[in-house]
Amino acid sequence: MDLELDGNAALVTASTSGLGLASAEALAAEGANVTICGRDADRLDSARETVDAAGPGDVLGVQADITDPADCEALVEGTVEAFGGLDHLVTSAGGPPSGQFLDLPEEEWYTAYDLLVMSVVRVLTAAHPHLDDSDAGTWVAITSTSVAEPIEGLVLSNAVRRGVPGLVETVAREFGPSIRANSVLPGSYETPRIEELIEAGVERGDYEDYEAGLADWSDDVPLDRVGDPRELGEAVAFLSSARASYLTGAAVPVDGGSLKS
Repeated sequence: MDLELDGNAALVTASTSGLGLASAEALAAEGANVTICGRDADRLDSARETVDAAGPGDVLGVQADITDPADCEALVEGTVEAFGGLDHLVTSAGGPPSGQFLDLPEEEWYTAYDLLVMSVVRVLTAAHPHLDDSDAGTWVAITSTSVAEPIEGLVLSNAVRRGVPGLVETVAREFGPSIRANSVLPGSYETPRIEELIEAGVERGDYEDYEAGLADWSDDVPLDRVGDPRELGEAVAFLSSARASYLTGAAVPVDGGSLKS
């Protein structure tokens, strides 16, 4: 299926690894010019090579911290300058620390809100006029199934992430018809984030080893496995494309059927 993204300009935040990187690869594979970003220069260079190899378009790598307002503005402006505009925004962010409510100091809540919500607000604000000028403007927010059902031990993700789907539903009405906005709710994927959580569980004694932890994360998934990040990336590319032209304001689970709600 041709997603008609050839030559479009896309920006994917927090895209040097995990689901952000997979989304950038999927967009590049469909012919889009893609901007990726991350804080670490070495990881950014490696990710840029990976995305560049995925498709025929140009790839711009920008070293940026999405919790820095100036970096968010520069990220958007750099994309517009490099590609002549911006058609598709994909927002992603690393996960906040794991832990239970009584274990987390107040400052962790503010840090999580800045990372998960305000980074989106800042990038979307800067991107809006350019998406509005595009004939194909879209925003896809990568969130988590935790916005629909809480995940044990991830109170920050459970509580703070929920602001993003609410924003998606709101701006889908405010920005339509020129911009479509949707969110994807990933379940368990074998990303560095999941590896980190499993390894933390091994250290706590929750799991005997990594394989046992991975099996535990797969246990309640009807498809009996965690996802390949590529599968999430392809869903993001579809939602960004003209093939999803009547989809907006939606929260789409891409979770192997694990959500019960």
